[in-house]
Amino acid sequence: MADIHYSKHARDVLGERNILEEWVTRAVSAPERTESPPDGTTHYIKAIPEHGGRFLRVVVNPTATPMRVITVFFDRRLGRRI
Repeated sequence: MADIHYSKHARDVLGERNILEEWVTRAVSAPERTESPPDGTTHYIKAIPEHGGRFLRVVVNPTATPMRVITVFFDRRLGRRI
C-alpha cells in the first residue's frame, strides 16, 4: 500500500474520535464499499470489528500523491450494515 498522508483536520479527528491509523489503512486497502461523490473525493467504507462492527468512512483526495486523507469518521447513517 502506498503512503497515506493526513490533513490537519484528519489528524485532529483521529485523536478526538479514538480512530486508529491501522483502521484507516485497512479501510483504504480492503474497503467493503467505495463511493465517488461529485465533489471529486473517494470514500472508503469498512466495518471495524474492534469498534462493534461500525462502519468507518475514510474520505480521501484521490488526485494527491501520496494519498491524502481529508477526514475520517464512523458513519452513523450506515449503522452496522451496508
